[in-house]
Amino acid sequence: MKRAIKYLLLFFLIILISCKNATSVVSEEREEEEEITKPLSKPFYAAVDISYYPTIQKKGLSFYNRNGTQRNLLQILKENDVNTIRLRLWHSPKDEHASFKEVQTFSKELKRLGFKVWLTVHYSDTWADPGNQVIPKAWKNASFTILKDSVYNYTSKIMDKIEPDIIQIGNEIDPGILLPIGNIGSNKEQFIQLLEKGIAAVRNHNSTTKIMIHKADFKDSKWFFDLVKPLEYDLIGVSYYPKWHGKDLDVFENQLQFLDNNYTQDIVLAETSYPFTLGWNDHTNNVIGENSQIIYPQFPATLEGQKAYLVKIKNIVKSLKKGVGFGYWGAEWVAFNGASATNGSSWENQALFDFNLKATPALEVFKD
Repeated sequence: MKRAIKYLLLFFLIILISCKNATSVVSEEREEEEEITKPLSKPFYAAVDISYYPTIQKKGLSFYNRNGTQRNLLQILKENDVNTIRLRLWHSPKDEHASFKEVQTFSKELKRLGFKVWLTVHYSDTWADPGNQVIPKAWKNASFTILKDSVYNYTSKIMDKIEPDIIQIGNEIDPGILLPIGNIGSNKEQFIQLLEKGIAAVRNHNSTTKIMIHKADFKDSKWFFDLVKPLEYDLIGVSYYPKWHGKDLDVFENQLQFLDNNYTQDIVLAETSYPFTLGWNDHTNNVIGENSQIIYPQFPATLEGQKAYLVKIKNIVKSLKKGVGFGYWGAEWVAFNGASATNGSSWENQALFDFNLKATPALEVFKD
């Protein structure tokens, strides 16, 4: 009898252990499933602006990766985990550069290669920035009502024919857009209405394209972003160049933190760059040529200094709660027109390719 009771107890003990193990397996499977179904974090845009590349490509230049192997420039970017390409778009430029046709064709190639396309729409026939926001000639004599329709129709065309992943409604619109009609100081309401038309054109096409409002300088950033607060947009875009925006990175970081804490939009550093030398590779005057224009001696104008600067910038953006990317401007703008050209590049010492067209170490910063 005692032996029977003993076996019975052993039997129940085995059953209990089996149930516990089964419960543990089910629990582990549920945890695994929950892990899989957790929402993915927001993508981080590791971007370069290579708007000159279609022009440079026609020159037949050979680019090289860090190992010295000749590769297509776009392949080198892919190898270094660049995932987004930023392109400027001008309305009716004097030549093919930044034209609708060129940008449309290049965008198709970029998408085929797996890049996201980020368009900075200048709403001008040439550079639009804090110092220039000139109405395209085709719209010059238009009334405000017609100008709003023109913005809507033009933006709709961009969305229909190019379908960018990110679109800026204007580029560095600190003074406004389509001046003087959209002057941010004297015509605030018209400025807002013009932006609304561009935003409406994007939203009426699809809901996936991210809309960016891009201000260059941090000066008056609270006033500016409070003004555009009623607008329906996704990304705050800012620029940072030590020459123009100050050489104190603590100030820069604090300003980004202010935006991060006070506005709902995600934040992208739309433009930055840094020299790997103060030398030059053609006879076109360079934008940067002195230590007084950079953060020196913390980040000297060397290959290592360029990389260290970009590491610091990337880390600042990633430290934000809503920091979702950064863009390097002029990554491709090498001295493409020959060593003696006076109409070549003013940026070749800030490109991400050295004077031998070999990728600089800074390109490795895009890897994540």
